[in-house]
Amino acid sequence: MMRSKLLAGIGAAAVLAVLAVPALAQQRDPAYAAAREAGKVGEKPDGYLGIVGAADPALQRLVDDINIKRKAIYMEKAREQNATPEAYALTAGCQAIARTVPGEKYMAPDGTWQTRTSAPPVRDQRCP
Repeated sequence: MMRSKLLAGIGAAAVLAVLAVPALAQQRDPAYAAAREAGKVGEKPDGYLGIVGAADPALQRLVDDINIKRKAIYMEKAREQNATPEAYALTAGCQAIARTVPGEKYMAPDGTWQTRTSAPPVRDQRCP
């Protein structure tokens, strides 16, 4: 119950604001765009980027860098929203998965990688 209140307290506008900065930076990185388009990376329910399949060192560095930046933003915004970083990251993950487009990868609640179709993605039941 407490977790759902925390998640509900984190507004969609706040999540979109927090994700806008890393999303714009990531879109400018051609390596990130290429990995996303090739289905080598995908959004995870915990708010972080994941590697789909085997990773080479360059891809691992790219994903680690993006996730470090996301974590810093989640920590800051969680403090501002009086929420836990985990709750904030979960809400951010819900929004990131919802914004995937057909052909992109995302992790379903059961831990399997899925390819987004024209149907809504399968999201965690805790998603607002």
